[in-house]
Order: sequence, then structure tokens, then C-alpha cells
Amino acid sequence: MQISDLPYPDPGVPDARSGPRFLLWLGRGQLGGQLKSLCWGMLHFTGVAALPYAVGLGVEAVVDREPNGLLLVGVLLLVTGVAISVGDAMLHRTAVTNWITAAARVQQLLARKTAELGSALTRRVAAGEVVAVSTGDVEKIGWFVEAVSRFLAAVFSVVLVCVGLLFYAPELGVVVAIGVPVIALASLPLLPRATQRADIQREKAGKATELASDTVAGLRVLRGIGGEELFLGRYREASQEVRKAAVRSARMWALISAIQVVLPGALMITVVWYGATLVSDGRIAVGELVAAFSAVATLLYQLRHFQEIAMAYSFSRPSAQRAARVLSLARTDAAAERPARTDPVTAPAAGGDLYDPRTGLLAPAGRFTAVVCGDPDLAGRLAERLGGHPMDGDPATDAGSEAGAEAGTGSGADAPDPAGAPSVLLGGVALDELELDTARSLVLVQDKDPVLLSGTLRELFDVPASGAVEAAAALGAAQCTDVLDALLQSAPDGVEDPMDARITERGRSLSGGQRQRLALARSLVTDPEVLVLDEPTSAVDSHTEARIADGIAALRAGRTTVVLASSPLLLDRADRVVLIDEGTVAAVGTHRELLRCEPRYRAVVTRETDEEQRLGGLELTELAEALTEIEESA
Repeated sequence: MQISDLPYPDPGVPDARSGPRFLLWLGRGQLGGQLKSLCWGMLHFTGVAALPYAVGLGVEAVVDREPNGLLLVGVLLLVTGVAISVGDAMLHRTAVTNWITAAARVQQLLARKTAELGSALTRRVAAGEVVAVSTGDVEKIGWFVEAVSRFLAAVFSVVLVCVGLLFYAPELGVVVAIGVPVIALASLPLLPRATQRADIQREKAGKATELASDTVAGLRVLRGIGGEELFLGRYREASQEVRKAAVRSARMWALISAIQVVLPGALMITVVWYGATLVSDGRIAVGELVAAFSAVATLLYQLRHFQEIAMAYSFSRPSAQRAARVLSLARTDAAAERPARTDPVTAPAAGGDLYDPRTGLLAPAGRFTAVVCGDPDLAGRLAERLGGHPMDGDPATDAGSEAGAEAGTGSGADAPDPAGAPSVLLGGVALDELELDTARSLVLVQDKDPVLLSGTLRELFDVPASGAVEAAAALGAAQCTDVLDALLQSAPDGVEDPMDARITERGRSLSGGQRQRLALARSLVTDPEVLVLDEPTSAVDSHTEARIADGIAALRAGRTTVVLASSPLLLDRADRVVLIDEGTVAAVGTHRELLRCEPRYRAVVTRETDEEQRLGGLELTELAEALTEIEESA
């Protein structure tokens, strides 16, 4: 694989069972590049290892006054120099290619997993951890993958030098053969502590990154309440903790580096002292002493790669563990446990009901269904489930869903068996068994905080859609007239079409209600078979909310729409209202029917207290109906 060939057409299916397994999978996926790097590394390090012998032969030729020997040494030095230069250049080229290729593969895998999980990713994994994995961790993983081949080439050259010295100068070769393994293994006892300190540093750095990302995301709110200094102080404390942890980690690595300098120096002194003794006794020649000294001196270069591979693995292992944790996440818990299917699942026919076996919620095809949950967090998790992406820790249970189906759907006998279908079903087909693109084309979920990317309004609406709903109709249904006027007024001179007006990143130049309405219009343009909206009008006034409710009902006529809300204006426009209580369906009916007959529903919608329910709900029901009529007339 060349850098020019990136990105991969298919990055593959990673082994995400653990960090080391993930690193091994990456290495196996680049065997060709690793072999190239290993071969060039062996050429380079062999040239480095041969250099001392050439110098030793040259010294002996000078001592023995052999011109032919000097000529031979000159040729050998030339060949050795070419091998060192070419090998070094190509080793660097192939090693960097392996680094970038591994990092790019990991980034592709993370991008694919992000697209697969959508907004559920940051709910399962902290945002700071996602940022850390996709930036610094990717580089550390690539560093280890490319360092492996250079380390193996260095090991080959070290063995070559030791064996060569044993034959060339046996007395000194024995000393070197004993000393080199001691130097290579001396720092191993310190690696666990160094790794532990490095892990603490990365953990603190991840928390600081998460704090920074959360602060930036809420900067507008912080400025509004004057909380900038408070969060700045928190980040300053977190950054100081990172600094202290980094210093502690650096001290340990400095000790390891010192060992890698002191012990080779001690070996060189030993070789020179012992070699000088042997030369004075006439047991070896001067050239052999020079060759042995030069060989030990060059070994310092190769031994550095032993320290590097230890550092690379120490830093990359937790990085790979974090990446594996993200990559091991599945769209649903059931999908993670279910064996992989070899045959694709056929998409359901149009006009199927949407059914959640855990809660017992049934959204009939072509109807406007409103869902009321007393717990906003439960509503968010339910919205994720309806889109085929249930979250870890979903409190709803299969057993409770059977009671929910009996309590309210009115068609529980026709609903699929919950035990056999843990995922949400559309037309009897589990969403988590469908291809991702197919599932998302069938069911679209808009959460409480939809994101608006920077660009023109036309680019904002350039999304996969059926083509049946025009942008103008969607904007009208979402009551975006004032938003278009505001965008046009802030646009540069010469922009006459509001669709060409630009939106700042995350729509920060717009109010919360304006951003919410634009996001709703974008969802309406897609015109999916099933549209799930989680509190789509929580940031708009009641008059606008009433018109939006009418617009949604009119534009989505004949299409399945599920709205999770507690606003009477939206609930009164729904064909069917479902109350979810304690994770299961508690009641089903129209808004007015549930106001009269269901105290739990009345408590959520009208914010009725327990004391008011005890005193009697009849008067409050009449009052609620009167308020609804007033809101309708308004």
C-alpha cells in the first residue's frame, strides 16, 4: 500500500477484543510494507555493522604495510557507505509509509464507526475520549506499527555484530556477547512503572481535553451566565495536573534513557581496557581491538531502537485499547451478540408499523403518533431505540414490554413476540439487522440538539431525500420565514436568495428556536418512511409551536411520524398519543381522552402535583381543555 492509494477502499474488520490484538491485526494488515521496511533496515544496519570490521582491516593493512589490503578496504568502505545511505533513505521512506498507512486505517475505522453509531457514540463514550482517540492515539498506534520493522532490523544487526566478533576476536567477542543482552534487558524492570505513569498522564490529559471540549461547546451559555472564569479555573487546575503527571512520567523515561547511555559506556570502557591488556600481551592485533571498539560504539545506535520499541508499545497499548473500545461498539446490544449474517436482510415493504418490543410502543403506519415520557432521558433513549440505535443501559426490559403491549396498543396480539425481536421492528423486520444505509433511509431520528454545519442554507438541505418534499414546503411547515429574513439581512451584498445565505458553524449566529426550526425543516425535506422527532419545538413560543404542529401534521399526512413531546399543542394534533411510564406503555388514546381518564398523563402534560390529583382532577381537566381551546383559537 502506497500513501497515494489511501484511503483504503475497505479498511477491513478490526480485531477489537483488546489493544494488543488490535495492534497485531494492524501489523498483519501491512505485512508487505513491514517486509519492505525490514529488508531496507537490514541493509542499513548491516552496513553499519560492517563498518567497524572495515576499519579494523584498514588498521591492520596499515600496520602490515599491505597496499592491496588498503585498496580492498577502500572498496569495502565504499560499498558499506552506499548500503548505509541507500538503506537509511529507503528505511525512512517505508517506515513513514507504514506509520501513515496504519494511522489512516485507524482513522477510517473510527470514521466508519462514528457514521454507524451517529449521535449515540458520544453518549456511550466521552467526547474527550473520542477526540483523544482520533488525534493523538492514532499517531501513537502508527508509531508502534512502523517501529516494529526497524526494531527487528536492529535485532538482526546486533546479533550479526556479536556473532561476527566471536569469530573475529573471540576474547573480546565473549565480553560483547554477554554485555549487549544485559544492556538490552536492563531497563525492562522499569517499564511497568514507566507505563503506569504514562497511563496516568494520558488519563489526566483525556479528562482535560474532555473538559475543554465541553467548555467550548457551552461557551455561549457560559458567557451568558458569567461562568467563564469558573471553567477557566477548572481547566487551569486540570492542565496543571497533566503537567505534574507528565513530569513524573518524563523522570522515569529519563532514568531509562540514562541506563541506555551509562551501561553501553561501561561496556565500551571494559572492551577498551580488556582489549588493551590483550594487545599488550600479544594475544590480539591492534586492528582487532579497533574493530571491537568500533563495533561496540556502533551498537549504541542499534540499541536505541530497543528503547524506542519499549516506549512505542508503552504509549500505543493504552491508545490501542481506547481505539478498540470505540471500534467494538455495535449499533445495538443485540447486534453485538448476534452472529454475523452471511445473507443480507431484505428491507421491509412500505407501509409497515413501527414497533418497539421492549416498551410495547406501536406506531401505526401512516399515522401521527405522539409519545409522552415523564423522564426526558428516557425519551432520548427511546428515540435512539426507534432509530435502531439503542443505548447501553437502556432501562426498558423485554418482560415489561409484554405488559405494555397489553396495556395500550390495542393490537398486542398482532405485535411480534418481544423475546424473538429485541430490536425495534419496522414491518416485522429488525432494524439492527438491516444494512446501515437502508435502516437510515427508512427511519430518521432528530434528537433534542441537532447540529447545523457551516455553509449555505442550500448546502444544509443537500441531504439524501425522497424528492417528494421541496425545501420551500419544509421551511414553511417549520415556520422559518423569520429565519430566512434574518439570514438574508446578515448576508453580504449581492445575495438575494436566502438559500444562498451562509450559516455559521453550529448555527451560533441564530437563536435556539431558529436553529431548531431549521433542523426540523431539514428533517422534513428528507421525507423518510418513518420520522422520529424528539422535542422538536421545545425552544419556540406557543403560537409558533401551534403552527408548526399543524405544518408537521399536514406535510407528513399519510407518512409515519413519531413525536416525543409533552406540549399539549403538539399532542392535540396527533392521531394517537402513547404514555410511557416506567419504561413501558401505560396508556393509549387521544390527547383529550387521556386528559380526562389518565391521571399519570395529566400529571406530565399539565404539571399537576400529587396534592392536586388527590383533591380531584376533574376541575383541572376542564381547565386544561379550556386552555387547549384558547391556544387553538390563538
